[in-house]
Amino acid sequence: MTSARHIVLTAAAGALLFGCSTDTGAPHAMQYARPTADTAPMAMAAAMPKTVDNFMLVDQDLGAHELYRLADARAIVIVTQGDGCPIVRAMSPALKALKAAYAAKGVEFMMLNSNLQDTREAIQEEAKTYGYDMPILMDSNQLVGESLGVTRTAEVFVINPKTWQVVYHGPLDDRSDYGGAQKANVTPFAANALDDLLAGKAAIHEAGMQTKGCLIDFPQRSAAAMTRISYAKDVAPILEAKCVACHQEGGIGPFAMSSYEMVKGFSPMIREVIRTHRMPPWNADPHVGKFQDDKSLSPDQIKTIVHWIEAGSPRGAGPDPLAAKRHVAAEWPLGKPDLILNVPAYTIPASGVVDYQRPIVPNPLAEGKWIRASTVKVSQRQGVHHLLTGYMKEVPADGKGNESRWGVSVGGYAVGAESMISPKNVGAYLPPGGAIGIQAHYTPFGKEVVDQSQIGLYFYDKDKTPGLVLHNSVVVDNTIVLPPNDGHHQEVAYLAFPHDALLYSAFPHAHYRGAASDLWIRYPDGKEKLLLSLPRYDFNWQRDYTFAEPVKVPAGSKLIVHYIYDNSKRNPNNPDPNKTVVWGDQSWEEMLYTAVRYRWLDETSAKPVDYDEELNANRFMGMMDDNLDGKLEKAELKGRIGETLLTYFAQIDTNHDGYLQAAELKAAQAMMANRRRPATAAAAPAKPVSGPTGGE
Repeated sequence: MTSARHIVLTAAAGALLFGCSTDTGAPHAMQYARPTADTAPMAMAAAMPKTVDNFMLVDQDLGAHELYRLADARAIVIVTQGDGCPIVRAMSPALKALKAAYAAKGVEFMMLNSNLQDTREAIQEEAKTYGYDMPILMDSNQLVGESLGVTRTAEVFVINPKTWQVVYHGPLDDRSDYGGAQKANVTPFAANALDDLLAGKAAIHEAGMQTKGCLIDFPQRSAAAMTRISYAKDVAPILEAKCVACHQEGGIGPFAMSSYEMVKGFSPMIREVIRTHRMPPWNADPHVGKFQDDKSLSPDQIKTIVHWIEAGSPRGAGPDPLAAKRHVAAEWPLGKPDLILNVPAYTIPASGVVDYQRPIVPNPLAEGKWIRASTVKVSQRQGVHHLLTGYMKEVPADGKGNESRWGVSVGGYAVGAESMISPKNVGAYLPPGGAIGIQAHYTPFGKEVVDQSQIGLYFYDKDKTPGLVLHNSVVVDNTIVLPPNDGHHQEVAYLAFPHDALLYSAFPHAHYRGAASDLWIRYPDGKEKLLLSLPRYDFNWQRDYTFAEPVKVPAGSKLIVHYIYDNSKRNPNNPDPNKTVVWGDQSWEEMLYTAVRYRWLDETSAKPVDYDEELNANRFMGMMDDNLDGKLEKAELKGRIGETLLTYFAQIDTNHDGYLQAAELKAAQAMMANRRRPATAAAAPAKPVSGPTGGE
């Protein structure tokens, strides 16, 4: 017999049952059904792991979070969230109270959104509206939710970072219900689990009741769906398209994906590097911008590979596409160059610190050429961090290719960025004669070797001169100062464009402590647009990000970059978190350096109107103007340049308003140049070079 309590619904319970909340927000696609004898087993079907595998996810504000980097926390709390779920919304005050009570005790808090339908913008709005004061990790591929055994929102996981064991999985407490009255006495399940964990007790807690929350759809979680994935038809084609370019004979990958057996043998590692976003080496956030030659895996490709591995990497029927064709890295990936320049051989010692080398290569051209592409081939990949190049009008008498003498770049090298290809009908002009200056950063790796790098140049045919001219500059700040033991230190810099331009690409660069980077454009009317976001900067893989559609940069616009540095012990690459870090060439020092490629809209190869000098003249302002207001106050003056400006501030501030305006700063630059102060010369802004990186 149906009882009255199954017929009479409160307003809140009715909202849950019929798929919308009681507030004025729009209906949501999540399943808000009250659990029944039919739905409850389905919700409990997902198995919870004994330990949690590592993962990296990006939150609603483009911050990257890798689980195992929180190993020094005393406990980790993960709460499942979904936009529009009244249960999660209602528990927000209790969750905030839990965080307030335990965060100072070394407990990390985060939320996990595995909803396929929730966008970053919607999650941001939900967090703002309901006061979620912790990062909400976007599990867009659902891999983390699947592996944790998530079925609903409002599930709480308490994790022991010493063992990565889940010590509690269930509701926050026993007060949440589908529209029922709140209990007067609350059993704080999650808090009890935290208390025991912080007290050193190894107990596994159970709530004895199912979490009440909104069901989350995991359409590909079933084992049957995973076993239907075909190696021959589904997996191998993805690997061939996205991975084999590096993972082939002679490639830069550590092993060749030459057969099913090779892939299966490395499959646990493949799963790990995909879950932690270490591979493929493409760090641009997929929700920001579109780029040429995108090396990333799509969500479907990620799920196909990971699910296949989790199903045991079955061979299945059909031929082996990877074994059917032998993949061998080409000596020159763009084909035979029109001209090959031999960089002077250098003996890399087995150990120690090698200062930057700056040799030259005489330019053999008797007539000028337009460069359409270039590739730098190094013979000792382990020992060459980068090579940069620049044309020099004359062969220097001292034989040194110092950057201050450089003009146009003829290419550069960093791991993952060996080739440079100009946009269609755009080129860089290389005059005849003179020399090519080289900046080479060699890194010892345990044995003495000799590197013999080569630069391959590809020219436009004589009858196909490009109509447009490629230019290069950098957004740079060599006044950066990173405080010790700061895991989230931000620096900002910009470059103001004096004339209309078209932006083709950006190449962010930092060192060991670089954690994240982005690129914004601020238009003359004050509106801003995010062009590129790297939530997790990877020093080991650096590359040029070429926009699918070039970006118009109107005169008066600023290209603004933000860099986040992790100078804490949680950064596994950090040589010394107790050290204050400043700008420097070596990897244990730091840089803020985003190289950009562009052209001036009113310039053609037949009518050059080079505005680069005017563009680069405002770099001092862009370095130090941290609040982006177009003037410098005393608090913004830092580093050796800032110290010099502070010394002469009263003289430079001619209108005595307490700020350095652009015209005053320009006059100060001229004054410092005339005084030829050694300290100032040493601190001069980095000259723009158009190789892959700006130095390190």
